[in-house]
Amino acid sequence: MNADKRPLSPHLQVYKPQLTSVLSISHRATGVALSVGTMLLVWWLFAAASGPDAFAVVQGFLGSWFGYLVLFGFSYALMYHLCNGIRHLFWDAGLGFELEIVYKSGWATVIASAALTVLTWLVALAAL
Repeated sequence: MNADKRPLSPHLQVYKPQLTSVLSISHRATGVALSVGTMLLVWWLFAAASGPDAFAVVQGFLGSWFGYLVLFGFSYALMYHLCNGIRHLFWDAGLGFELEIVYKSGWATVIASAALTVLTWLVALAAL
């Protein structure tokens, strides 16, 4: 048998994305995003301690449309990771493994994350 005629292992392109796999990948991605966002927070704190010129640079970036986009993404990552972490705590307790509950809690995580993010931004912008 020729080596190039052998069947290949199934790849991600073969499978249709499912809610469970998308949420799992998203949990990992938001964890990475939170690490990057924490570095942004450290940059802001160092700039605040360094003086008004350095702080103005960071504030200029964060106050731009791109900075707001980054901060919105960071806040969504925070809310998603929080909500999905709570979901995982229930799983650690042995609860919610039935397929119907897994999907309901998954959608609840997505909806709660979006709602908490929007609510946070509405409150923050109202305080300005």
